[in-house]
Amino acid sequence: MASEHWVFGYGSLMWRPGFAFEERHPAILYGRRRAFCIYSVHHRGTYERPGLVLGLAPGGSVRGAVFRIAGNAWAETFAYLREREQPTETYVEARVQVHLPGGEQVTALTFLPDTTHPQWAGVLNLEQQAALISGATGLSGRNEDYLSDLVAHLAAEGIWDPAMIRLKAMVDRKV
Repeated sequence: MASEHWVFGYGSLMWRPGFAFEERHPAILYGRRRAFCIYSVHHRGTYERPGLVLGLAPGGSVRGAVFRIAGNAWAETFAYLREREQPTETYVEARVQVHLPGGEQVTALTFLPDTTHPQWAGVLNLEQQAALISGATGLSGRNEDYLSDLVAHLAAEGIWDPAMIRLKAMVDRKV
């Protein structure tokens, strides 16, 4: 409907959206995968000691959640999302097709990494990711806590992400 909007989350938006919504559904986005591919100099690190945050890297697929926002709440929700997701403008706003259980598809707003931005970390192996995540802290807390929360919340959603589980084990051994 024109009076409704959808938002796709694949990380902390799944368990801590921070906005009112009418519906929440599990959803899959094809052609992108969950990855620690953005240097964090705000929420989970600093310019002196960057951490890493999630982005939707090209390739694969990602299970997440999609939220339906009522039309009369959209302006406030969109402003909130811009403030939350764009403190250093490392993402670009995009409309993507996500797949709901039962085969329905909806167009949802999500934030894709800007691969031309200096905070784009690109493809890092798990050892490089673990080294950056271990010990990094920003305005939103420790980078390790973000990874732990992610793995725990994905498990609670029934989402198995072997790369995130291996990364957490590596970070746990470093701290």
